[in-house]
Amino acid sequence: MKSGDQEGVKVESLHVMNSKIKIKNKKKKKSDHEFGGCWNKWGFIGSCVSSRSKVDSSTSGISSQYEAKSATNTSKDQPEIPATPTTTSNCDNNNLSSPKPEEELKVASRLRKFAFNDLKLATRNFRPESLLGEGGFGCVFKGWIEENGTAPVKPGTGLTVAVKTLNHDGVQGHKEWLAEVSFLGDLVNPNLVKLIGYCIEDDQRLLVYEFLPRGSLENHLFRRSLPLPWSIRMKIALGAAKGLAFLHEEAKRPVIYRDFKTSNILLDAEYNAKLSDFGLARDGPEGDKTHISTRVMGTYGYAAPEYVMTGHLSTKSDVYSFGVVLLEMLTGRRSMDKKRPNGEHNLVEWARPQLGEKRRFYRLIDPRLEGNFSIKGAQKAAQLAARCLSRDPKARPLMSEVVECLEPLPALRDMAGSSYYLQTVQPERAGSSPDPTRSVVGSFQRNGQQHPRTLSIPNASPRHHQFVQISPKPKGKQ
Repeated sequence: MKSGDQEGVKVESLHVMNSKIKIKNKKKKKSDHEFGGCWNKWGFIGSCVSSRSKVDSSTSGISSQYEAKSATNTSKDQPEIPATPTTTSNCDNNNLSSPKPEEELKVASRLRKFAFNDLKLATRNFRPESLLGEGGFGCVFKGWIEENGTAPVKPGTGLTVAVKTLNHDGVQGHKEWLAEVSFLGDLVNPNLVKLIGYCIEDDQRLLVYEFLPRGSLENHLFRRSLPLPWSIRMKIALGAAKGLAFLHEEAKRPVIYRDFKTSNILLDAEYNAKLSDFGLARDGPEGDKTHISTRVMGTYGYAAPEYVMTGHLSTKSDVYSFGVVLLEMLTGRRSMDKKRPNGEHNLVEWARPQLGEKRRFYRLIDPRLEGNFSIKGAQKAAQLAARCLSRDPKARPLMSEVVECLEPLPALRDMAGSSYYLQTVQPERAGSSPDPTRSVVGSFQRNGQQHPRTLSIPNASPRHHQFVQISPKPKGKQ
């Protein structure tokens, strides 16, 4: 056969091959569309991958259970960090095809072992209506099981749980599943999410957690129309800090969380914070060692700069991440947001010059609070954030010191009020001088006294803490 004919045959074969691939992809897309993009050969979700970019790993864990399926794509706001070549341990290798997974699995006696079919029934066959959210690990479903057993029960009865599945096509795999079982199986603390049990059958990997009805801090800060009240923000910050302090200083062996961010902080009915997603957690250094060396993994915008540059991981890396989250709670801004004007994309870099000045801290406060924040509390929180975000890891506080600083803040009641907000913050942001004639704007008169238009209930419990909007009484019949 001549070379020209051979080339013609190759081109024709290539066209045929491409046509087959296109047809196959069309069928696959149609199937994904019909079943929410998550169903695999077992009839349940297996390809739900979150858009949130991570280093070697996208958002995972039970925290994703509360993210809506139609959540805004944040990959542009949180781009990937290139992995830094460092000493890599076996714990960072994601390999689902482990030769003998049961041998690697060290399970705490309190954990329940579930049969796959029981979890399938508990989640109503992993139907889309039970889907709570998706992450890099896989998808999370709401289910119901026996209070003290593993058998499925009727929806609305027994114990409500969140069932997380392993995405077989995702970037996270068996090793991270093992890490989650290992850490949460041994670690028990009010500020850590409770792992109830697990399922391992053939290539199936599932985890069963307590169900937390308030969802993630991320949803409350960035996806809800109503702002999260100041005192509740401080309560959440305190609870999350206690969780990290337990991992660093109270656990049998120090644990580095490595993925502290708003989407991994879950809230129960009383807004108590619980840390979730231990797939990236690592045992911390012991003895004279100050750090461990590992691949750079985490979420852009939260990772400590020295860890990104060198791969040296320490508990102070978590302290930096806590500082970022505390800053997010103060400002109502995401750690990375390219929708902001130039110079404001990176929250830490934008806020750093203002953190060190006591008279400028109010520029950082979330404008949606409209003056409903404690002046002393905001000052102390801003100072604490500055310490946590120090470029020198040694200058950052211990998490136990962070807890000590935060403990009095939720109870402070020296609220700035609308008048303070209008006189000080708004003119400053607008680049003008304060106008005292505006002090009564946005206020109302009651019993001859001036009150902010929007008030927070001073002595309400967190569950009932909410904003009260005062409106004029309707004109009724005299």
